[in-house]
Amino acid sequence: MLEKLMPRSDEFFDDFDAQCAVTVEGARILHTLLSDYRDVANRVQALKEVEHKGDSVTSVAFKRLHQQFITPFDRTQIHSLLSRIDDVLDFTNAAAARLHYYEIQSSLPEATELARLLVLCTEKIREVVGLLRLIKQPERILAGCRAIKQLERQADELLRAGKGKLFKSGVDHLTIIKWKEIYDLIETATDKCLDVANVIEGVVLEHS
Repeated sequence: MLEKLMPRSDEFFDDFDAQCAVTVEGARILHTLLSDYRDVANRVQALKEVEHKGDSVTSVAFKRLHQQFITPFDRTQIHSLLSRIDDVLDFTNAAAARLHYYEIQSSLPEATELARLLVLCTEKIREVVGLLRLIKQPERILAGCRAIKQLERQADELLRAGKGKLFKSGVDHLTIIKWKEIYDLIETATDKCLDVANVIEGVVLEHS
């Protein structure tokens, strides 16, 4: 059982929790911005600062991984989990940055809905990652992973529908190109949530 291998220190799990917290925070900032589209520069800057905070958490965790002899589970799995969670926030930040750099004047409903699904994904990631600390409820963790996969499928479907609507909208080609990239970045963030779920599934199935 995985709990028999746990180090006395909970530092790695604290790192995971901190990563998940800033990732949820970043996703919520993006959704709030798209839901109430104003003060774009300041909100994008706030998300950028959250992303920098996430990078700092990840850097400390990677350093710990290289220095600490005892780890709660396989080092490769820890590295993958840290990297994939970091990816979610990176793509979230990238989507927000495009809104500012491309001088987007107003939001679109499909972008707002994609961001809402991303928030739900990150919240579910925080839940299942938190359960790894004791891993006494593998069924609950795996159920959470399935929920993330379902949300990611919804994001895939919404992306296709949103692009279809965008291409039929009659707006100029440059605007289409800008929004297509923003859609893709938000949806890629949900893809990275799926990657997190896959790593977690591997940990649970191997050690529970």
